[in-house]
Amino acid sequence: MNEANQSGGQNNNQTKPGAAPQNPAGGGGKNDVEENKIFAIMGYLGLLFLVPLLAKKESPFAQFHAKQGMVLCITSFVAMFVVWIPFIGWAVWLFLLIMMIMGIVNAAGGKMKELPLIGGIAKKINL
Repeated sequence: MNEANQSGGQNNNQTKPGAAPQNPAGGGGKNDVEENKIFAIMGYLGLLFLVPLLAKKESPFAQFHAKQGMVLCITSFVAMFVVWIPFIGWAVWLFLLIMMIMGIVNAAGGKMKELPLIGGIAKKINL
């Protein structure tokens, strides 16, 4: 018989030994992550970073990814002036593309992992 059946069909929300905490330090809880994954992914799609940044102010998970997406978007805008330079511009464009993919994968996986170079800048943003 499982725990829910033993307690009269109700889940008593006790943390099992070895289970991850509901609200880990530095991030949103499990519910925050599950409810806001789509918004976090949107944070890496160009100007769509504004949607989670403005609409999900109460979500640490969505805000984390929106801020990284904002730094990535601004960097991409500045990089447009460098992209036309052979090799250097291509390397910058490739780096930004890889950062965008890494951010989307992290957001979809429910992780709050800083992106190289961009994450440190985004961490300093307080909105």
